[in-house]
Amino acid sequence: MAPSTRLALVALSALLSLKALAHPDPQTLGIVDFTSDADLAGDELFDYLHDDSYAEGVLPAPEPADYEGDSSIFERSVDGSAVAEGWHAHSLQPHKRALSKVWSGKSTWAQAGVSGVAAMQITLVDNDHIVVYDKAETNPLYKKTGGSVWGAVYSISTKKVRPLDLKTNSFCAGGGWISNGTLVSVGGNPRQQYVYSKNGLAAVRLFTPCTNDKCDVYENPSRIRLTSSRWYPSTVRLTDGSDATDNPTFEFFPPKGDGLPIYSNFLHTALNSNLFPVLWLLPNGYVFMAANQQAMVYDVKNNVERHLKKLPNGVTITYPGSAATALLPLTVANNYRPEVLFCGGTTANLDINPSQLSATYPASKQCSRMALDGAGVKKGWIVEEMPSPRVMGDAILLPDATVLIVNGAAAGVAGYGNVRDEVGASNARTPVKQPILYDPTGAVGKRFSNKFPKAKYERLYHSTATLIPDGRIWVAGSNPNDNVSKKEYATRYQVEMLSPPYMSMSRPTFSGQPAKMLYGKQYTLTVSLPKGTKKVQAFVMDLGYSTHGVHMSQRMVELAATLKGNKLTVTAPKTTGLYPPGPGWIHILADGVPSKSTKVMVGPGNSPPVSQSAIANMLKHTKGSAS
Repeated sequence: MAPSTRLALVALSALLSLKALAHPDPQTLGIVDFTSDADLAGDELFDYLHDDSYAEGVLPAPEPADYEGDSSIFERSVDGSAVAEGWHAHSLQPHKRALSKVWSGKSTWAQAGVSGVAAMQITLVDNDHIVVYDKAETNPLYKKTGGSVWGAVYSISTKKVRPLDLKTNSFCAGGGWISNGTLVSVGGNPRQQYVYSKNGLAAVRLFTPCTNDKCDVYENPSRIRLTSSRWYPSTVRLTDGSDATDNPTFEFFPPKGDGLPIYSNFLHTALNSNLFPVLWLLPNGYVFMAANQQAMVYDVKNNVERHLKKLPNGVTITYPGSAATALLPLTVANNYRPEVLFCGGTTANLDINPSQLSATYPASKQCSRMALDGAGVKKGWIVEEMPSPRVMGDAILLPDATVLIVNGAAAGVAGYGNVRDEVGASNARTPVKQPILYDPTGAVGKRFSNKFPKAKYERLYHSTATLIPDGRIWVAGSNPNDNVSKKEYATRYQVEMLSPPYMSMSRPTFSGQPAKMLYGKQYTLTVSLPKGTKKVQAFVMDLGYSTHGVHMSQRMVELAATLKGNKLTVTAPKTTGLYPPGPGWIHILADGVPSKSTKVMVGPGNSPPVSQSAIANMLKHTKGSAS
């Protein structure tokens, strides 16, 4: 479909608070344990257990940024409450360095089985499993009762998949993890003609990990749903462990305030290309947002938009321009100064009828970067160029604090079936199969390396990638077609693994990691380091929810660490702004060489706060049908 058809349904989501799926331990998740679907459909659905340890004010609040109270450095500020009255949809400096020894060897690609369903959306669950969601289509993976499925769990060790039984169409949904360790998928598409599915536009899908391979996706639209239709929504986990969505509005799940959407002037003015807007939680608790060629810093608590300078040189960075984007690692060396990065996109005029666009139009080589403190905002965007143009790329934070960019095309835009000069149905052509590496601490003009072998398969529209615990990069997907297709470019189920050079090096190991890391507390790890190690660091990462080149909530935070003998004492993140409560992955670096990572819960592991009045008002003013 054309981009213009999709804009009215774009959604901006912050992370949502959810229900348990496979009857997990309620003390672990901080929610009521249910024993039947009848229970789940009842009024008590959102009756969370109240734990005083999670009471308001107990979690360490974010520290203010240096620009708070001074809006003069921004292009303009918008009071969201004021502009909403007219809208009625609902009654540190870089330095030169050489790449470390980590990248002195060769990287290799290897085949790693198939994904079962086209990998449109993926997220790592634990050391061995990846959840894969697709749109409702005729995938070769079937459920036991018969019929194609559009969800699967992939095992890294066995390369096997098991089906997940989604009810609603998750075509172009968003998602992420919340503070109790539950995965939330939001939004999607209406009923699909190729296989039977229910309307997914306002859907909320819940998945809680289990150890017996029996957990499945839970949906109950009569009680758990969004306030309105949302296609191409983005999510970000907030400081209270909850999540938020646009058309052009935000919303929260669990609902906050009156439970209804919040109008956004920013998302309204970002039309036509504000789909899958880019969201990053900042250390002061604000949310950075980018859509089309615009960017802002959003004060969630006070509903104030602080608009930044436009992206330079007319480059559009969200769908269908689809740049690779990342919040750069927050480290001790940069004093946890937040910086955002956008690489690629398009300068094509996306406001015209898509039939006037061409799949031969070159993608952009531009990378734009901005530090989001007072000095950085005043300085504005720093511009440099990649070795080659790219659209629909994925930016993956690597464990050594570099950024790998994979997938995408050198020409055209995201989507299928509505521009000129298509290949098959693809709106893009000239696949880019060679990854590139970006070193955030290098000097401008010397940050890129492209000494990588090419992947075997093209990865275009609906491709995905993620870092996995052993340090490899899992790459899958690509389906620029309305249904499963074998024409060029075909629906891709093949999975590839990229092994960086550090995979064959002598690597550090550690043990004794906690199940939970409480804010500001110290923990002692027992480490084994390669001979001659001079510098040891520790990090916690959110590997994100990958779809359409957007890695929702992906972040990397260095932990203060002190080594004495073989004992490494690390300090958990100081505030919820540095790392919001929820699951993460901890690893260490020995002179830049990474260990494997292990899963950890940052914070107490409880559910986000719940407002019963907001839930009641949301249910009163929204429709529960998912037919």
